[in-house]
Amino acid sequence: MVLFLLLAMLTVCAATPQDLSGKKFIFPQETSTAHVRLTTTKQDLRAVTVCLRSFTDLQRGYTLFSLATPSADNAFLIFKSDKNEVGIWVRNQGAYFRGQNYKLNTWHSLCSTWDSASGLAQLWLDGKPSNLRLFSSGSSISGPIIIVLGQDQDSHGGGFVIEDSFMGMLSNVHMWDYVISPCEIQNYMEDLSFTPGNVLNWGALEFQAIGTVLIEDEQKSCN
Repeated sequence: MVLFLLLAMLTVCAATPQDLSGKKFIFPQETSTAHVRLTTTKQDLRAVTVCLRSFTDLQRGYTLFSLATPSADNAFLIFKSDKNEVGIWVRNQGAYFRGQNYKLNTWHSLCSTWDSASGLAQLWLDGKPSNLRLFSSGSSISGPIIIVLGQDQDSHGGGFVIEDSFMGMLSNVHMWDYVISPCEIQNYMEDLSFTPGNVLNWGALEFQAIGTVLIEDEQKSCN
């Protein structure tokens, strides 16, 4: 198993595209500083799909994905509450999707979608779709866009608090500027062939990490 420290505390890594296939980010402690900032050239989003995999034993609320603009700190946010509900925020308008079987100490595959034309958003957890919910419609998410893993942006690029921080493991983060099909979502969740994200691509990810963030090879099945 290959394990190496990406960054020492309070040190920033240069953003260069890296193929993280077969690897995972590790956030080993609760802090108000440690995070990964993801870089994209896309600065106007009329639709969004975000997919990721997560593992944690946190019982409190925490942030899985935070996209902010100067006009909306929760331009696109995925948040897991302490009531075992996953919420999506779009341009500061949010709602929780109830009835999700989000277990501790288990790898979960999660995808969330939103389309500005209809205003509809949906959550997929481990292959199961949620109800469709009506969010902000008719307007795009416009930059400058800042995307963060590990913390919740309460201001553009900052405003982190330890109470919303993530501690655990994240992997296979992809983002598209359109709503991908249910078949593509299922392929992602079943680790089959799918079209990589055109906004964020885990296989060519440009990122900066601040604080104690580790990267490790994913554990493979012994079979």
